[in-house]
Amino acid sequence: MVIEDQPAWAPHLRSKSVLRNAAKRHFSDPSLAVAALRATPARLLEDFELFGLLFESMVVRDLRIYAQAADAVVYHYRDNTNLEIDAIVETASGRWAAFEAKLGHGQIDDAAANLLRFAGRVNTKRSGKPATLVVIVATGYGYTRDDGVAVIPIGAMGP
Repeated sequence: MVIEDQPAWAPHLRSKSVLRNAAKRHFSDPSLAVAALRATPARLLEDFELFGLLFESMVVRDLRIYAQAADAVVYHYRDNTNLEIDAIVETASGRWAAFEAKLGHGQIDDAAANLLRFAGRVNTKRSGKPATLVVIVATGYGYTRDDGVAVIPIGAMGP
């Protein structure tokens, strides 16, 4: 149980985008990857791409923990137009929320635009409207943007 699959979400879409249905794989605990790479804090700060991937895995791990308590499943979304969403949490009743994980505050605008573009493709008559769209960041304050996208620091997440 070192690696867990994150299955692809297959919503009803308004667009003719072709969905990618391969599962993403995450370590059950991202610290395993850090230990295997013998990565120090200094090395992680030198490689923000790797650091971002580890942060995304940590966010997915936390979302899985909270989702299990709510009888929900954590998916990801990717299509042929390179639109990708880090995590979709869907409850047994069909309610869903979309999440992007971003280390830096400079990435929030792009992540929010990505979430809104994705939400615009989902056929809400068949899949329902998103309960929320969220950018999860490493630090800072939580707030809701003017476009309705929430920004939440990972330390403020909880059931």
